Amino acid sequence: MKLWIGNIAPGTSDDELTALIGKYAPGLRCTGIERVEGDGSRPAAMIECAGSLPATLHTAAGRLNGMFWKGRTLACSAMPG
Repeated sequence: MKLWIGNIAPGTSDDELTALIGKYAPGLRCTGIERVEGDGSRPAAMIECAGSLPATLHTAAGRLNGMFWKGRTLACSAMPG
């Protein structure tokens, strides 16, 4: 399962994203981060979460969606596969 997080502040590191997930979704274990830059105005990341139940991922997405972080309002959703 994957977690998509959009509208990330430019310059946000993988370590910062991992720490965010660890703080607000401690049941998830990030195993990979793929950046989705687009036009650069609203960077996003697809985060691979190993060993996560779909319900855990959907709960995490609900917690993170709409969160104000680093001067941006995050958009977050759970993605199958």
